[in-house]
Formats: sequence, C-alpha cells, structure tokens
Amino acid sequence: MPETFSSIFIHCKAPKTLSKALHKGPTYFAPAQPPLSLPLHHLTLNLTPLHSQLPPPMELALPFLLLLALLASPSLAHANGNGSNTTTYIVFMDPARMPAVHRTPAHWHAAHLESLSIDPSRHLLYSYSAAAHGFAAALLPGHLPLLRGSPEVLQVVPDEVFQLHTTRSPEFLGLLTPAYQPAIGNLEAATHDVVIGVLDTGVWPESPSFAGGNLPPPPARWKGVCEAGVDFPPSLCGRKLVGARSFSRGLHAANGGAIGVGKRTFRSARDRDGHGTHTATTAAGAVVANASLLGYATGTARGMAPGARVAAYKVCWPEGCLGSDILAGIDAAVADGVGVLSLSLGGGSAPYFRDTVAVGAFGAAAAGVFVSCSAGNSGPSGATVSNSAPWVATVGAGTLDRDFPAYVTLPTGVRLPGVSLYAGPSPSPRPAMLPLLYGGGRDNASKLCLSGTLDPAAVRGKIVLCDRGVNARVEKGAVVKAAGGAGMILANTAASGEELVADSHLLPAVAVGRMVGDKIREYAARGRGGGRPMAMLSFGGTVLGVRPSPVVAAFSSRGPNTVVPEILKPDMIGPGVNILAAWTGVAGPTGLAKDGRRTHFNIISGECPTVPTKLFPALFLFRFRIFTIPRKLLRRSDSNFSHLVLLLSSLSSSCTARAQCSDSKFHIVLSRC
Repeated sequence: MPETFSSIFIHCKAPKTLSKALHKGPTYFAPAQPPLSLPLHHLTLNLTPLHSQLPPPMELALPFLLLLALLASPSLAHANGNGSNTTTYIVFMDPARMPAVHRTPAHWHAAHLESLSIDPSRHLLYSYSAAAHGFAAALLPGHLPLLRGSPEVLQVVPDEVFQLHTTRSPEFLGLLTPAYQPAIGNLEAATHDVVIGVLDTGVWPESPSFAGGNLPPPPARWKGVCEAGVDFPPSLCGRKLVGARSFSRGLHAANGGAIGVGKRTFRSARDRDGHGTHTATTAAGAVVANASLLGYATGTARGMAPGARVAAYKVCWPEGCLGSDILAGIDAAVADGVGVLSLSLGGGSAPYFRDTVAVGAFGAAAAGVFVSCSAGNSGPSGATVSNSAPWVATVGAGTLDRDFPAYVTLPTGVRLPGVSLYAGPSPSPRPAMLPLLYGGGRDNASKLCLSGTLDPAAVRGKIVLCDRGVNARVEKGAVVKAAGGAGMILANTAASGEELVADSHLLPAVAVGRMVGDKIREYAARGRGGGRPMAMLSFGGTVLGVRPSPVVAAFSSRGPNTVVPEILKPDMIGPGVNILAAWTGVAGPTGLAKDGRRTHFNIISGECPTVPTKLFPALFLFRFRIFTIPRKLLRRSDSNFSHLVLLLSSLSSSCTARAQCSDSKFHIVLSRC
C-alpha cells in the first residue's frame, strides 16, 4: 500500500474550477487523481510520494514527454584528437531495460556503448544513476542514429551552457526577533543533520564562515567526500564544510581540453570567482562577529541556517556551467545524501524534458531533496523567468531595508542621492567641487565609458559621468581610473530605470537612478555653454530601516512561465540586493583582475544570494507548523492549489497538512512533521 506522506484538508467555499485544477496533476507529474465526487466545499486529498506510486524519475517524466516532437537545439562541438568533430550529448536510458548481468548502471552504460561500437573509454564522460538514469558522452554524428534507434534509449539531448545568476537577511526576515528565538534555537540544533548541497563555483574553505568547531560530527548517513585537488587537500573539510567535489568533464570536452584560458583557475573545488563562496555562506555560514566589506554593513555575519552543513559541488567555471557537469553534480549530491540543493544558475526556457536542471531536480525531489533555484537576472522584462519546473522552488530577488547612500552635489547646492560602496581615499584632500565631464572621447561610445574610448587628456583630474550598460559597472570605474579620472558618476538609463546597485569601485564613484542621471546629464550639457560644470561626491556609510522594503529588484526575472503558463513562477522573492557574505581569497570585491584588494567578505547583488536566503525559512515553516497565504494568490490561477500541494509534498515526507480558508487568508497547519 502506498505510503501516505501528506494529507491536506480543505474546508472553504472553493471555486468551481478547483476540480479542474486538481486534475491537472499528471501534467505536473503529480499522482493521477480520479474524478472528484466530493462536494467542493469539503474535501480531503491524500498525497503519496512520487517514488512510491510512480516509476523511477526518468520513467515518469520522459516517456510522457517524449510524445512531444524533439526539436533541434544548439550544441557544443569540439575537435577530438583524430580531428573529427564530436558533440557532447546527454543520453537518458530506460532503467527497466537494464539487464541483470550488469553490476551497476555505469557498467551497463559502458557496455551499451560498446554494443554500438562506440568506445566508452574515449567517449563516455559521466554515468548518472541517482538523480537521473543515463550518461553524458562526446559523440560523433554517426553515433546519434545508433543511440536514438536503441530501445533502451529514451532520448538524446545536446549539452547546454548555463550561466551563474549573479548579515542583514535573517534579521530583515524576522528570524532574530525574541519571540522566535526558542523555536529557532531548536531548529538550528535540528539542522545539524541537514546537509545543503551548493552547485556553483566552489568554495574558499579557509573562510571563517566555514568554521565548524562547535558542531557535532556530520550525520552518519552522509556519504560525501572531500575530493583532493589543486590547492585543496581533503583536510580542509571539517564539521561545517563536509564535502567538496568538482565536475568539469563536460566543459573539458566542449572546449577541447581548455578551461579558464587566460585566467587563474583551480582544477579543484577551490573557488576563484567568489560566487560559490558567497552563496554557500549565505545559506549556512557560521556566525562571524565584526564582519564587513571595507567598513560597510558592519555586524555579525551568519548564514540562514548556521547549524546546517555545506557540501560544495563545483560545476561552474570561467566559461560557464555545462549541463552535463550540472547533472553530474546533482547526481552526486543525491547519492551523497544532501537534504537540500541550492542552484543559483540557469539557462533559457526549454521544455522540462529537455532542461537538464529540471530533469536532475526532478530526480532529486523524487528522492526527498528540497531543490531551490534562482529565477534569473533578466528582469524587468516579462516572460524571462528560468527554472520554472513545479518541483523546484523558484526564487526572485528583492531588497533589504539596508542601504549605502552616497551623494552628488552640484554648485547650485542641489544634493542628488545615489549609492556606493567606495571605501578608499576621497578625490581631493577635503570635500571640494571638481570638473564634471560627460563624453570624454571622440564619439558617443565614451559616454558608456567603454575600454579605450576615454581621452586621458580630457579626463585627467575630472569626475566622469558614465551611462550604465554594455560593460560591467565596476569595469566602467576601472576605465575611468585608468584614464586618470578622479571619480565617476554611474547614471542609469531607461533600461535600468531607478534600480540602484552599490559597488565597491576602484575609485570614488556614485551610482544614481535614471531621473537623477537625466538631471546631471542636462546640467553637464548646459554647463558647456555657460561655464565649466562641476560636481562633488560624498559617501554616507550604512543606513538601516529603509522603506519600502522589500521591493522586487529590477533585474529579477519575471513571469509568466513560458513553458507551462498555468504554473505561476517565480514562487517567492528573497533578499538579493547588496548581500554581505564570505568571499574568495584570490579576487578583489569587484572581481576585476586589476583589483588588488582582499577581504573576507563581499557585498554583491543578483539572484545568487536569493536562493540560500529561503532555505532556512523553509525549515522554519515546518518547525512552527503553520503559515498563511493571501487568498488573492489562490484566485490568480486554477493551478495554484495543485502547485501548492506539490510544494508541500516536496518539503516533507512525513507531514499531515490541514488547510482552512477564511475571508482573506488560506491557512495551512502541519502536524506529525
């Protein structure tokens, strides 16, 4: 008899379309439901684990979806040693067809390739068996019809490149209020047995945020390893960082063996970029007193679940994140025994059966792992959300109530607001007006402060006004500094509107919104005719209590979901603007090669901090056994209820949920968790 792991009781006047919404379950890979005969104002729905009623993950999703026509997609080709072009593909196999003679799926995959005269020693990259059933291989064009014609093969998908979605958060989310402290203390102790798997650019293990001296030994069920590699001996793991592995065979095959050309890259789980260290410690960093970025955001740094453990799976490199490597990381994480997966990366919007992250996340969710992914950094345009599968918690980015104000003062006395994380010397010994320049080059490209467009003779000693866009914000500051500029005003255009992101520039710099930027542009243009334009920059440190907050960040990707519009995505927002967390020891806060500053912590913005900030509240939710959803959210789509059911069922394998509708709220009370 199937194991019942969630029971949801609804007592309210439900819309007539609720029955239709519930019966959409098979579309979302939920258990098929018979037609409802119960009155819609009073019904009980029993959910069973996907793995108890249904075939293994790939058997569930892929045969159903293979009724759809396979479409051609861009792939990654490279030249092998014989000069022939090979392309990396992910081949999904039907596990029910695995002959008993094979000891392991990996043995079967190799034998299957050999049966088709494909040498596994030359072509096989990965074998998947925990989160997916199949393998990745670098194949010649003639290999494809052989594999696609094999009855054991469900589908063959080209490898794909995914990109990274690039102290105050617990307090802002209300987790440090006195009323919650007893429960949170109990939950933090309970999370000692939780291992959070972070798929990213690796970790900097010497960071104080990975100190685990007060933690008990890792849970006995943990099977992960600390993989030895370049500058990464296994001894660097401990009771906080309990696992570290790297995956690069897919990228190695796609690039003809080259990784990180022209950049210092660690062929190990060590983090050169900083993104993975920041994300991992946002999720579960240890408590570190007196943390700051060059004096900004000073306070006690802590991850959202400081009692949990971290396992790092390095799947992203300077060239990007290959789908075959990501799937290998997910597969290893599930086999190692993680309870939570955090992925701050994504690609386009592909059908779920062709989306490597969605397929791997499905297998992980079926194994009882909670999977949280970033929504993307392609906002504010609509229909840009990625990672939209219903078995994934898709997190957008919002603001905190903390800001880093800075100001541009004009000779008229007008003080225009902006933001900055600059912490170096002032452009002059004491605050003073300096000449202001807009367009210090031969053409309009100089207004964007692109490399090579500024004339040093015109820029030297001046504050340069730069339009935002095309190149990185911090790179514009480096271009101005290299040309001899004394400071920079980074002004938004229509594309970025009023969104302000603070950066730790290499020279005094203030970022301003579009409206303020337009005022400064107008002043700079008018000043040419009536006198030399001037400006002064000043910096206001750290300010708390900013309202309104949270506000959805302009860069955060928006819905609707282009794959299945009935599934509302993103699911939620989390703090993702100006987040302080640990940083790598080989890159400055800007990440630029010419930035020689080093700091234990950095403040960055993007989708990467949002995913880990929602992991602890997910655990917190189940500790208190109750949460509330505004009724208006349930009215927005018939699919909301079935989506909510799936979210609940993925969060726990042993809970009973009772839901009630009031006039304005939808209450869910969990028991027996």
